[in-house]
Amino acid sequence: MSPSSDKTAVKHMDHGLLIVIFALLGFGIVMQFSASYAINPDQPYYYITRHLIWVALGLVSLFILVQIDYHIWQKYAIPIMGLALLLLIGIFFFAKTGDSGSRRHLLQSGSIQPSELAKLAIFIYIAAWLASKEDHLGDVTVGLLPFSLLLGIFLIAILMQPDISTSVLIALTAVAMLIIAGADLLQIGILLGVMGLVFTAAIIQHKYAMKRLTEFGQAFLAPWNSPNSQVQAGYAALHRGGLFGKGLGNSIYKLPESGLPVIHSDIVFAVIGEELGLLGALAVVALFLFLAYRGTRIALNAPDSFGRLLAFGITTWIVLQAFINIAVVTVTIPNTGIPLPFISYGGSSLITVLAGLGILLNISKDGQARITLNANSSVRRRNRRSRVSYSHRRRRT
Repeated sequence: MSPSSDKTAVKHMDHGLLIVIFALLGFGIVMQFSASYAINPDQPYYYITRHLIWVALGLVSLFILVQIDYHIWQKYAIPIMGLALLLLIGIFFFAKTGDSGSRRHLLQSGSIQPSELAKLAIFIYIAAWLASKEDHLGDVTVGLLPFSLLLGIFLIAILMQPDISTSVLIALTAVAMLIIAGADLLQIGILLGVMGLVFTAAIIQHKYAMKRLTEFGQAFLAPWNSPNSQVQAGYAALHRGGLFGKGLGNSIYKLPESGLPVIHSDIVFAVIGEELGLLGALAVVALFLFLAYRGTRIALNAPDSFGRLLAFGITTWIVLQAFINIAVVTVTIPNTGIPLPFISYGGSSLITVLAGLGILLNISKDGQARITLNANSSVRRRNRRSRVSYSHRRRRT
């Protein structure tokens, strides 16, 4: 690629999306340090140092993927899917069993979670598959059945870890992509019904999931009396923050005596609400809404079906994950264990999100170039008409 083409690519990149990515990353670094430094007073920089390493690795993946034409992922969608499936299967042979009997992490530190890495691979494959079948999705044997089969393989592998929340997130995003592809609404209704039965059976089978559901019922009715200390502390932290918050670094629920050593992870939004208040929490929501707007805009302007579906899938996944996390902290849905993108502590989640956004930025290059080309063509046509009109008036005079 020549230097001039590099400059053109940067010029056509969606700068609004790039700004919101760095805004969320910067905010996440500040809040991660604020939420984690008191966990171990002897090593106050332990978590933030590792978080910064993951941020750096994530940015490297983002800038690499920005430079790679997104069509290559369509070409290699099947090998990518196969690799993701191997990682998910590898968990059952190499992962350490957690306290609740779960097997989710390849490393003892818990930073590498194959189900997080598999998200992007799954959405790449679904986008490629839907793009190739877009004109025949109304046929059950071409649309619903193969789609359910390929999605079901991944969901079963993740449910066996067990990781119900990640499975639900992937399923909802996949269904959203199916809707955008133009699938029959009756088929979508059938698919949602089957998924509902499968997830209900999975929840009933696993005691930890049933416990979370029961605790949610109690917490929803009276969160201040919740027996779940995590739910209760999250709600209490948000309530304590009020409108303007208690000030950055002044959370009391992140302290070791609160009994919540992982508040810097899944429920870091509670620290945001406590320290920065309702206004700070709404600012985070606004940033994710702006990300949703830019991502949807990129999808609408994508030059082909694969780009459109992949851009929509990546945007839906990241924004939906954010609002599921926020809904847990605000006691709107049961506890899921899903991290807040950009802000929660966790390596594989952050790297995968930034990698997905790198692909989204690459898709935006073609979309922005097309918008610029159309705008320039329109301007040239208007200028041409005005010159002809002016010459005609001179001749008549």
